Amino acid sequence: MSDITVVHVMRHGEVANPDGLLYGRLPGYHLSELGRRMAERVAGHLAPRDITHVVSSPLERARETAAPIAGTHGLDLATDARLIEAENVFQGKAFGVGDGALRRPENWKHLVNPFKPSWGEPYLEQVVRMMGALDTARDAARGHEAVCVSHQLPIWMLRSFVERRRLWHDPRKRQCTLASLTTFTYQGDKIVSVGYTEPARDLVPVHLLAGAKPVKGKSKAFGA
Repeated sequence: MSDITVVHVMRHGEVANPDGLLYGRLPGYHLSELGRRMAERVAGHLAPRDITHVVSSPLERARETAAPIAGTHGLDLATDARLIEAENVFQGKAFGVGDGALRRPENWKHLVNPFKPSWGEPYLEQVVRMMGALDTARDAARGHEAVCVSHQLPIWMLRSFVERRRLWHDPRKRQCTLASLTTFTYQGDKIVSVGYTEPARDLVPVHLLAGAKPVKGKSKAFGA
């Protein structure tokens, strides 16, 4: 057996969210039609790969993204609660560019410490659980490849930690576009390289691409 194992950590596809809410860990949020196309695109992209294990966050949008990949390789889809979205006190609310959320006094107590952050699950806690999920996927696919489907912020925290960057950051600058793949290559138990690809980039609305300038009314659910 090869001592090289590859784990692709994928962000789910676009979600049907007509009210523009920060849906967080709420149930009932499914992929949009475009999101399903993204999932199929990535499944096709990964079809030639030696994938032996597919696992996702328990949230519907992640499972629906992972299903075509598992199906293409004839695998059962596993779930791992450690891949779930970050907890956020603004879950279920509209909270984004141009909606006035930062001017509401009732929100100020949650915004006092962006370094932790004070509005949700601490960054370091996200790193710990994501590293655990990544190592479990690595062990399940030793000498082969695995796919883990998760969410933007936990994936960015994982990558930032592995690449030794600070964890606090500007959310608009996360390189983790919808349906993107952040790929970790292991030699034995050690990560030796990190890669990033966007197989469905042409399907992603321009204002949602990594580094895009926020557009009023179109970027309310960052971190999903």
